[in-house]
Amino acid sequence: MNAHIVLAHPEPASFNGCMAKRALSHFHSTGKTYSFNDLYASAFDPVEHDRHYAARKNSETFVPLDEQRQAWKNGTTPDDVIAEINNLLNADLVILQFPLWWHGPPAMLKGWFDRTFPSGGVYTSRMRYDEGYFKGRKALLSVTTGAPEEAFGPGARGGDPKTMLWPLHYSLHYLGFEVLKPFWTYGVQGYGYSYEDQHSVERRLADALDDWEDRLLGLNEENGLNRNNS
Repeated sequence: MNAHIVLAHPEPASFNGCMAKRALSHFHSTGKTYSFNDLYASAFDPVEHDRHYAARKNSETFVPLDEQRQAWKNGTTPDDVIAEINNLLNADLVILQFPLWWHGPPAMLKGWFDRTFPSGGVYTSRMRYDEGYFKGRKALLSVTTGAPEEAFGPGARGGDPKTMLWPLHYSLHYLGFEVLKPFWTYGVQGYGYSYEDQHSVERRLADALDDWEDRLLGLNEENGLNRNNS
């Protein structure tokens, strides 16, 4: 299995950073090939903008989808986008590692979707879902929360996890990925918020890292959510 890991957290020493490092260590120790993009460290620009297109189709009005299609057709898609598309094409498994912020992913990751999946390039009206550009590849969201697990669920104060991840899951499914059940790590407290004593948190998060590696070991045998309709 070849893997591509995308980290969307501004602090490399965060627990999200630790999750990404554990995944990288796992793939290295098991002899698998992998690539890695720390979006903040690589200064990925998440904002789709006319500055990304030197040869504009319409110099007066910026229409992102039109410019994406023309750039793809003319071979002028921005280099950072092409590099990331190639990383995805070379991977059997894509892992998106990020914290839940305001009931969704950080803006950096949303912007990664906006720019990395150009219209007319990786999707068209005929190239989507089961015939998507990334058909045959699996995608896994690994998500952390600050609040404890008890805060989440249908009608709970923290929101319904399945509902909050639906836009990302559906976008990946639209692009042809087989979307795996997400991996949640709840209760990564800190920064003024505390739900349990620090020793207990450290022990639980250490166990979560081990659980994460155990999950990675069995991914080849997993079916996607879009296959079993759960």
